[in-house]
Amino acid sequence: MAVGWIEAGMNESVDRARIDDGEERRRVEPVIRALVADGVSVSLDTMRAETARLGIDLGVDYINDVSGGLADDNMFAVAAETGAFLVISHWRGFSDVMNTLNAYQDVARDVASELAARVDAAVAAGVSRDKIIIDPGLGFAKDMQQNWKLVARLDELEKLGLPILVGASRKRFIAGVLEPDEAGEVSNARRDVATAVLTALLLQRKLWGIRVHNVIATADAIDVVEALRNAESH
Repeated sequence: MAVGWIEAGMNESVDRARIDDGEERRRVEPVIRALVADGVSVSLDTMRAETARLGIDLGVDYINDVSGGLADDNMFAVAAETGAFLVISHWRGFSDVMNTLNAYQDVARDVASELAARVDAAVAAGVSRDKIIIDPGLGFAKDMQQNWKLVARLDELEKLGLPILVGASRKRFIAGVLEPDEAGEVSNARRDVATAVLTALLLQRKLWGIRVHNVIATADAIDVVEALRNAESH
C-alpha cells in the first residue's frame, strides 16, 4: 500500500530552529485536506501531540513520531485516544544535539533495546500494540558507520515482533558511500539510485514498509530483484 507522507518535523540533515506549534499546524492542514480528499492514505510526521490530533481529526491514518514520544509527553495519549497507527522511531535528541549522542556499545542491540522501552511506554499509556510500527531512526544520533551497521542487523529489531518501517532515502550515510569526502555534494538523483538499490536488498528482511522520495526508481529496482528471485525459484 502506498502512503502519502507529510513531514512537519525536521529531517536528519538539517540543523535549524523549529517552527512553533501554530505555524506547524497551519502548514500541514491544507496538505492533509487535499490528500485525504483524493483518497490517499496519509502519514503525518510530527513530534507534537496537538499537530498529531489535528491530523487524525482531518483523516490521517498514521502518526510518525521520529522522537518516539520523547519530545512531547502527550503523544502516546493522543495515539491511545484516537486509535491511530503510531510509528515509533529511535531518537535521542533534536537535530542540534543529536550528533553528540551517538555513543553505543552495540548499535543494533542498543537501538532495539531503546525502541522496546518506548514501545512499553506507549502500551502503558494505552496504545494498542497492534497499532505500533517501529523505525530504527537511520540518520538520527548515528554516524555513517553506525547507520550501516544498523541496516545490516535489522534482525535485532525483528526480535521485537513488530512491523518495521525503514526510511533510508537520500540520507547522508548513503551519500557518504558515493562520495566519502564530499557527501553533502551528492545530488538527489545519485542518492535516489543508491536508495533504490539498498531498498531492493533490504526487502529480503521482514519489513512492513519503506519510505522513499523517488517511488518510481525504487519500484523499478524492486521489480528487477523480484524477477531474478522468481527466475531462480522456478
